[in-house]
Amino acid sequence: MIDLIEIYVHWYAGRSQVQIAESLGADRKTVRKYLAPVMAAGLVPGGLPVMSEADWRSRAAGWFPGVVDTGLRQVTWPAIEAHRDYIAAQLKAGVTVSTIHQRLVDEQGLVTSVASVRRWVAGNLPEEARRAAVRVLRPGPVPPGSEAQIDYGRLGTWTDPATGTRHTVQAFVMVLACSRYMFVRPVLRMDQEAWTRCHVEAFAFFGGVPARLVPDNLKTGVDKPDLYDPQINRSYAELAAHYGALVDPARAFKPKDKPRVERPMPYVRDSFWRGRTFTSLEAMQAAAVRWCKDVAGARACRPLDGAAPAAVFAAVEGPALRALPATPFVLATWSAAKVGPDIHVKVGPALYSVPWALIGQQVHARSTATMVQVTHDGKVVATHVRRQRGRSTTVSHYPPEKIAFHMRSPTWCRQVAEQVGPACSAVIATLLEVNALFRLRAAQGVLGLRDKHTPTRLEAACARAIAVGDPSYRTIKGILIAGTETPAADPARTSRAADVPAFLHGPTALFERREHDDLAPVLELPTATPSAATGPENQAAHA
Repeated sequence: MIDLIEIYVHWYAGRSQVQIAESLGADRKTVRKYLAPVMAAGLVPGGLPVMSEADWRSRAAGWFPGVVDTGLRQVTWPAIEAHRDYIAAQLKAGVTVSTIHQRLVDEQGLVTSVASVRRWVAGNLPEEARRAAVRVLRPGPVPPGSEAQIDYGRLGTWTDPATGTRHTVQAFVMVLACSRYMFVRPVLRMDQEAWTRCHVEAFAFFGGVPARLVPDNLKTGVDKPDLYDPQINRSYAELAAHYGALVDPARAFKPKDKPRVERPMPYVRDSFWRGRTFTSLEAMQAAAVRWCKDVAGARACRPLDGAAPAAVFAAVEGPALRALPATPFVLATWSAAKVGPDIHVKVGPALYSVPWALIGQQVHARSTATMVQVTHDGKVVATHVRRQRGRSTTVSHYPPEKIAFHMRSPTWCRQVAEQVGPACSAVIATLLEVNALFRLRAAQGVLGLRDKHTPTRLEAACARAIAVGDPSYRTIKGILIAGTETPAADPARTSRAADVPAFLHGPTALFERREHDDLAPVLELPTATPSAATGPENQAAHA
């Protein structure tokens, strides 16, 4: 009755129906409904007679016998007044009055109606605390189990208590179009892995799979939006094929294509997020699941004529969903890469090898938690254990000559030595004669000298090392550094050979020279003291 009298007083003062609805926080249809008998009675704004509150009360009682002034304000307002600080804080956080009433009933045991709380707020708190209702056209009916609408919505910012890092939290929301039963999962990243995992968790929450998925045109779901032939993301297509669902993206910039998920976004943000704190992302996600079951699923939904979405889901839509597959879905992400000259492709922060014939071509990589598969033209060409960073190389992916280079087996050493020359072959055969693996590194080192020096010089150095009786890596390397592999060709080099360390001549020459030095006679030079009579010329000559 109080609301009716207020509507009539405002209208009789000359305010329009739109102004009355905005000022009183009422719906326009409600204002139109209660003003209809006033207009039918012939009353006009600002006319005669002058209407008092008692006149409006008596007329309203005749027009609407079911609406009476029972004086409940005196009973309910003190109970609401006890929660003034809580209501003010929630309104400041942007929570709607209906959500505040629901929380007071669930958490504080309040027994008043939402209309009483709304009247108390209008009469005791500032005008800016009220929030206008958002009106959306009601879509038509949808068969049970036929469609799920999916979208992301921003919840707000959250500071992780463990690290102090500030994050922007997004809510993945999937709504079954028939029952309005929804699944909400907060995430910190909207990448491919999060998108796929949220779908898996949503299907597990519902216990089944809808026939058609209507997502937004995010890159994690749709590579190329198109009205007639949208290109579905490869990872998303793999998930849809596993669960047997059809992906039918909404048109770009057409939110009305999925109104059942667009409309609840403010409700999710208001009822679940605002005014609450969470200790971790896992706690936040667990709280979202409980909220979906106990609050959003149990609310009275106007499109369902006041029925609870959870009840409609259990009775109608749940049995109509497709059964979950017997095998669990393996979370995988796909990426495209170009094979570099080193036959590796970059997948995430790591590098993985592919066959050398694909150098310069485009390949696709499928990454799971433990494995990376590289495909080309629909065929798997390489499989690697997933690495966090670094390089994973399969030697067989190199060309044949590079494979031999990387393997450098004893057989490879003998074959390359034969190409260098007979002296080099003899040195390698000597090194690998007793224990091939024990002296393999020395043989590889000798053959590696042909890259820094020429094969011709290496062959001559091997011949010289054999001649001095020490065909080892150190000896051959010293000969090449000193340039004494062909001493007869350059007399200057021969004169410098004595300055080369003794091991370059082999142990035999070393001891022969030692014995020769020990037997050599010591030459004593005569000494003479110049006389005083000697002239300067003679003294200089003597000196």
